[in-house]
Amino acid sequence: MNAQVKIDQLLLRLTPILDREVLGLCVLDESQLKEHLAHCRCIFREREGISALLPRHIAEQEQLSVSDDYRQITLQFVDGVEAPGLTATILRELADAGIQANVVSARYHEHILVRARDATRAMQILYGISNRLQYS
Repeated sequence: MNAQVKIDQLLLRLTPILDREVLGLCVLDESQLKEHLAHCRCIFREREGISALLPRHIAEQEQLSVSDDYRQITLQFVDGVEAPGLTATILRELADAGIQANVVSARYHEHILVRARDATRAMQILYGISNRLQYS
């Protein structure tokens, strides 16, 4: 089976799940990270500092600076996601629609982070991928 056929088969069974919670992208120092670690969805250490995604309401409650609002879309597949190019195909579809997306690969799922304002449109596109393949 060639790679594109496998990708198409996985995309036919794509089940995206939009998390209800709005997440805020914050820059934290070490003490803030220790204090809020239990609430962090994602943490990345860069030379310039620590970036963390926290539920927006917690960031506001703790008076943390939030640079943007995101929503998390979890991609669920019936089979595993070991198909080179699968995530790239999904991101290309979103990019073609003008939606910026960031991917976090975790142990069990791929998670796509999109700006909160783009979440509904992103979900339409993700469901559209599967629908288009089903009827082509």
